[in-house]
Amino acid sequence: MKKLVVLIVMLGTLLPNTVRSQIEIPKIFTSNMVLPRMKSIPISGKSQPNEIIEIKIKNQSHKVKADKQGLWEVILTPLQAGGPYELSFKGQEELILDNILIGDLWLCAGQSNMQYTLNMLNYQEPDTSRIAYENLRLCSIGVGADYLPQKDVPTAVWHETNAETISNFSATGYFFGRELAEKQDVPIGLISSNLGATTIETWMSMDALKKFPQFDEVTGDIIQTNKDFATLNKEFVKYRKKWDTKYYLQGPGLDEKWYADSYDYSDWEEINLPSFWEDFGYEEHDGSFWFRKTFDLESSQLENDFHLALNQIDDYDITWVNGKKIGETFGKSNFRNYSVPKEILREKGNTLTIRVFDIGGKGGIYTNAFWGNQILTGKWKYRKGLSIDTEKFPKPKVPNGSIFSHPLLLYNTGIAPLHNFPITGIIWYQGESNENRGGEYEALLKGMINDWRLKWNDPEMPFLIVQLANYKQEDLLPGDSKWAEIRNSQMNATVLKNVDIATAIDIGEANNIHPYNKAELGRRLGLLAMHYSYGEKLKQGPIYSSQSIVGNKIEIKFNTYNSKLRSLDKYGYLRGFSIAGSDGNFKWAKAKIIDSNVIEVYSESVSVPKYVRYAWSDNPGPLDLINEESLPAFPFRTDNLELSTQKAKYTFNPHAF
Repeated sequence: MKKLVVLIVMLGTLLPNTVRSQIEIPKIFTSNMVLPRMKSIPISGKSQPNEIIEIKIKNQSHKVKADKQGLWEVILTPLQAGGPYELSFKGQEELILDNILIGDLWLCAGQSNMQYTLNMLNYQEPDTSRIAYENLRLCSIGVGADYLPQKDVPTAVWHETNAETISNFSATGYFFGRELAEKQDVPIGLISSNLGATTIETWMSMDALKKFPQFDEVTGDIIQTNKDFATLNKEFVKYRKKWDTKYYLQGPGLDEKWYADSYDYSDWEEINLPSFWEDFGYEEHDGSFWFRKTFDLESSQLENDFHLALNQIDDYDITWVNGKKIGETFGKSNFRNYSVPKEILREKGNTLTIRVFDIGGKGGIYTNAFWGNQILTGKWKYRKGLSIDTEKFPKPKVPNGSIFSHPLLLYNTGIAPLHNFPITGIIWYQGESNENRGGEYEALLKGMINDWRLKWNDPEMPFLIVQLANYKQEDLLPGDSKWAEIRNSQMNATVLKNVDIATAIDIGEANNIHPYNKAELGRRLGLLAMHYSYGEKLKQGPIYSSQSIVGNKIEIKFNTYNSKLRSLDKYGYLRGFSIAGSDGNFKWAKAKIIDSNVIEVYSESVSVPKYVRYAWSDNPGPLDLINEESLPAFPFRTDNLELSTQKAKYTFNPHAF
């Protein structure tokens, strides 16, 4: 999951830009897009002050006058499904978006298992006729972060489906969209806004998080600051005019040019990084520390600029390669990703020098190299530089927060700008990064769903959840499972109206957190969408309904949605069940189907049974219980015993990944 980060962080710069005239409209509006059917569509734009803009699509024509700042807004009246059409904006200049369809839009959101592309899976479609769909369009949203909700996404590009465009799109999203495109005639637009390794709170709004006191430290700081990243950066540029020379750019390292390519640092001490310098004996030092090492490159790496991933550094850094400054970053939680010009590189003996500046607390290059190049990890030379008094040293406010764990940041750039753009529903695949707080996850997920629906002004919008796949090695004995607890919270969220779930409990891989079979997962999500949005009968795997204790056995009744229980085992056995008495000590159990929607569970080791659990493990191994449509039964528990993560809550960590 974390190996995706280099690609993810750079996504906003890699996506192509749509050519625009002096007329500016939100980035989500491009050629090849899908506009929502039967919904009023507000479009805010900018042009010359007081300019008259005429907007046309199909048989609609609207004229609006820009205000003194050049701002204007138009509302397209509801359109029926169809296309393709042109959407034009004409003032002194003209902007034309072509190949526009009118249909349904689905948001594909979550972490890496939603983000994972067909290319990343090395997937090759065996049936090439199932690649290009005239009525299916794909849109990828670039990654951004901010303290306050933004009016526009960082980048957005709409594509028709072909072998190239689908390969770089969410695999889960694409297979879901393909299922809809093949089963009904309404054009489908998929909007992919997701990021690997992210926790759910990064996708939640201020309004949602304020209902949970464990986030008060973060939400309170943002409310007090009340400035977005652009404003803070602009203020910091002014602040630095005096702060740099008087406070920050001081010390012997800069005076003596310790960063110079020819500087002799052979007498510096040696240390293994990543690490805080407090961990190697400098607990009392605040200010600058200098780190230096050499690295070699393959000749092929000299053909392009070199990407240097230094991850998180507490608090500030300036970085040089071969004596040339290649970047600087402020904020201990922000990720350092620098591009080193190929012109300054050489095959052998490149020098990398980093001035790390700490303004209080711990300091250092502290995040492990989970992805990208491994230059960060290993032996470095170091030398102490300028010492400061943290009580007297002025500390400017700068944007600071990990995009993978800091609450609000991704919501404000990747979700909030879309709220004026009506959508049909959401598919959500996330939870792995919240495994240590599985009990808390239920309330957070429900809170996020309700908040997103409120902000889209659609209280019953379909929200379809992917229940986490089986992962890690099988357990030899029944016991606690953090992933089972996340799955339990995901299932509990389906008490909300039009919230449903597709399980992946049978299509995961023990050694791969990104299971390959996204096609079946997309199909299962598509079955749910066909019910909630397109009127088909609900097709769902068996879900636990109730239990009855009958002697030394427990009978489990399922909601089978007008189907019948089946076993994949030729003898009718059912794996994955455990049973316990009032002591809560679970033992593996035997189980068999005794009616179309009832199974019987028992164990010779538990004479007086009280509870049953099914597939209650990170990876329960092969399972047999399905229905007539071959959809697997969902994991469940009948007990209300305290779970291992039940009391765990979010706490702010300034050094969180």
